[in-house]
Amino acid sequence: MKVGIAGCGGIGSNVAYHLIRSGIVEFKFGDFDIVESSNLNRQFFFHSQIGKAKALCLKENLLQINPKAIIEAEVIHFEKENIQNFFYDCDIIIEAFDKKECKTMLLEEISTTGKPIIAASGIADYDIENLQIKKLSSNLYVVGDFMKGIENYPTYSHKVNMVAAMMAKVVLELGGYFEKKN
Repeated sequence: MKVGIAGCGGIGSNVAYHLIRSGIVEFKFGDFDIVESSNLNRQFFFHSQIGKAKALCLKENLLQINPKAIIEAEVIHFEKENIQNFFYDCDIIIEAFDKKECKTMLLEEISTTGKPIIAASGIADYDIENLQIKKLSSNLYVVGDFMKGIENYPTYSHKVNMVAAMMAKVVLELGGYFEKKN
């Protein structure tokens, strides 16, 4: 199973971290951003990587966990014209964008492929009591509290990581890595 990740920040880097530690070995991801010191409180990067491309640093970090992993990483600005082609060979897509416009663009472009999409909504602030996984259509899963976005609240590592872990759980379920218990 090849997991595609659109965005390598708090959600993207931590979903990848959880998945590689769970045995997933094939990834394809992209991001145009660089690591900043303000990212280190919640993203899977290190001080020595400040100023470097997030996509390339994430690949480097994941290979430190499993050097046999097959990872395609690209510095790319996703747009309507390139996103579907970028993820054409992925089995599951993780939406890990900060901006609502980018989230919408991904959902509009990728949902037509029928591939499962796992997105985040409401990852900010410190409370975790209302985190949940919702299946919104046959191929769309959304994880978060659905209320507290990053535009109005600060982000904290524990909540970002819990959402990322829940997203990883959905990937593992869809990939048949364990049976879902009802």
